[in-house]
Order: sequence, then structure tokens, then C-alpha cells
Amino acid sequence: MAGEKGLRKFLWVALFLLPSLAGLLLFVLGPILASLGLTLFEWDLLRPPQFVGLANYQRLLADQNFWAALLHTLYFIAGYLPPVMALSLGLAVVLNQKLVGVKLVRTAVFVPVVSAWVAVALLWRWIFNPKFGLLNHLLGLIGIAGPGWLFDPAWAMPAIIITSIWKDTGFLMVMFLAGLQGIPQAYYEAAEIDGASQWQIFLHITLPLLSPTAFFALIISLINSFQVFDQVWIMTQGGPAGATSVIVEQIVKHAFSYGRMGYAATISWVLFLLVFVVTVVQMRLQRRWVTYD
Repeated sequence: MAGEKGLRKFLWVALFLLPSLAGLLLFVLGPILASLGLTLFEWDLLRPPQFVGLANYQRLLADQNFWAALLHTLYFIAGYLPPVMALSLGLAVVLNQKLVGVKLVRTAVFVPVVSAWVAVALLWRWIFNPKFGLLNHLLGLIGIAGPGWLFDPAWAMPAIIITSIWKDTGFLMVMFLAGLQGIPQAYYEAAEIDGASQWQIFLHITLPLLSPTAFFALIISLINSFQVFDQVWIMTQGGPAGATSVIVEQIVKHAFSYGRMGYAATISWVLFLLVFVVTVVQMRLQRRWVTYD
């Protein structure tokens, strides 16, 4: 094959790539295109799909539950993203030092990351129990009457945010640790010789050189935040009174609880477009604050 040229060489290459391309077409691109086509149909899994055109999109525009779920998703992102980024960076800076037992602490912080969401959500559902939970018990010891948490519409989403931060901090911390350890020590030595304070070193050396890592962590976290589902489904199933209903939870309910596959596919594609637009905007804005030199 090394001596082949033109069409014959192309056919040989295509032959060797065929198994991978077939899997990509059958199990990735095919279902994606099928879901796009499904947005034009009404299908309950029991009867053949019925073509309805753009009716699913028109219905979505008037669906108050969808818009409420979108607002709750944005609420989750606003409450989750800044703390988890700041906490992960702070832990990475501290645990990047040569401290006694630092490896043990790193492992302990990373343990929630490798724990299943089912186990984590069940654990925190018990912690947030208003009567028998550990958190309200500890608050009671200092004279504070704890809220209803998962049973209170005002506190259910903050409880889910706290749970998500606890689980994901170790994942982002590892990213920031890798970025910190990739910064040449010569920069820090030169800054110390010039008499720079620790805060000046962090602000003018660490943060700029860590910005590519921070940008990657931000992109990954934001995309995952738009798709928040597991903890919501296990801890509240969108309650109480719809206070924790999010977009993916709406997709699952419409598809598997209500049998509205076409409408669920429509919401899925709207979510995809939303994530795509936000990612493109981030890619544009990263030129202003990300330093690759």
C-alpha cells in the first residue's frame, strides 16, 4: 500500500478506516441525526411517529415548565461555578506546597470524584434531612434552627449546589495542580529576587500562566452544569413544587414518564444549541484573558 497512489490508495485507507467509521455512523452520527428528525414528529413509543412539523418548537416556546427549568439551570450554574472554581484553585495552591501529609489530603479530596453519584446523592440526602440529618444537628448545637433543605423550595437548589461542589472540587483541583506544577520555578525565583510579595507573585505570575488550565476547567464545568441531572433526580426529582426542575430532568420526564419522545428530542436540541452558543462565546472571550506564552 505504501507505493499506491490516487484512487487505489484512497480505497485502501477507507478499507482500514471502515470499522471505526461504521461505528461512528451507526452509533454516533446516526442517532444524532435521527433525534434531529424526531423533533418534527410526535411519538409515544406505542404508535408510529406522526409528523407535526414545527409544532414541538412552538409548544416549547409556550411551555412555562421549560422556561422555569432553564431559569433553575442558570441558577444552579451561577451558584455552582464561581465557588467550585475558586475552591479548587485555592486547594490546588495550598496542596502544591511541600506539606506533611499533603498526598493523603489530595487523595481525600479526590475520593468524592470517583464515587458514584447515586451513593453521593443518597449520603447528602441524609445529611440534609431536616429532622435526623447531620447538618441541622450541627447547626442546632450552635443555636441555629436549620432549614428544611430538600423539602423547602427556597433551600432545595442550594443544597444540590453544595452537594455538587463537594463532589466536583477534587476533579478541578487535579487540573489546577497539573497546571501549577507545569509553571517553571525560574519565574518565581526571579520575582522573589526582585522583592515581589506572595500576593504579587500569585496575581502577576501564577494566574496568567494558569489561565489556559482555568479556561479548560471553566469550559468543562460549564458544559457539565448545563447537563446537571443525576443529583437532582436522586435527591429531589425536580421538587419540591418544581423548585429544582432542570432542563435534562425535563427531557427525561417527557421522554420516559410522559412518552413524548419528539418533544424531549426538541428540548435536547435546544439545550445543545444553548451549550454550543455559550461555548463559542467563551472561545471568543478567552483571547482577552487567556495567556499561552
